[in-house]
Amino acid sequence: MKRIDFRIVIGALFILGGILLLLEKRGLLVGARGLFWGAAFVVAGAAFLYVFLTNRVHWWSAIPAFTLLGLAASSFLPDSLGLDGLAFLGGIGLGFWAAYFTGRERWWAIIPGGVLITLGVTSVLDNLAAGMETDGVFFLGLGLTFLLVAVLPTPGPTRWAYFPAAALIILGILLGKPFSAYTDYIWIAALFVGGLVLIWQYLRSR
Repeated sequence: MKRIDFRIVIGALFILGGILLLLEKRGLLVGARGLFWGAAFVVAGAAFLYVFLTNRVHWWSAIPAFTLLGLAASSFLPDSLGLDGLAFLGGIGLGFWAAYFTGRERWWAIIPGGVLITLGVTSVLDNLAAGMETDGVFFLGLGLTFLLVAVLPTPGPTRWAYFPAAALIILGILLGKPFSAYTDYIWIAALFVGGLVLIWQYLRSR
């Protein structure tokens, strides 16, 4: 099967952009610029996705592919929904997850993948409920990310991830609404305990 020359795709995209801008200029279409850039992001993302799907050696191409497709989705979604942050950040996160699932030696990709999707979810919660405290949700998401590092298949031992997972999940629970009034005291106690542990370890080593 003969491949389509990239000049044809880009040329057709330029013509589409010209048509959309002309329609907007004549008052026949609203938001043509957003449609044009959305279409451009789709084409660019699809190109990287094609590279990723046809040659897994180029696993890195999954990251720009899903990033560009996430940008496209965010440009097409209405602002009133408040989902543009999730589409963009979630798209980047999916790129890292795709990198992991095509090679378990890239277990490190779980961490940015989970963090970015967590940030996308918290952005949606911020938009849906103005003034809502999302710190607890954020730390819970981080904790679940490290928990996935610990339990998902990897080429080496990752039991160490249980410790940050447990700490972050506990912190996320404590930062939830029932415990929000005690947040400052929790941080103070954590600093005292952390300082005492470090001093104790130093004295023990002496």
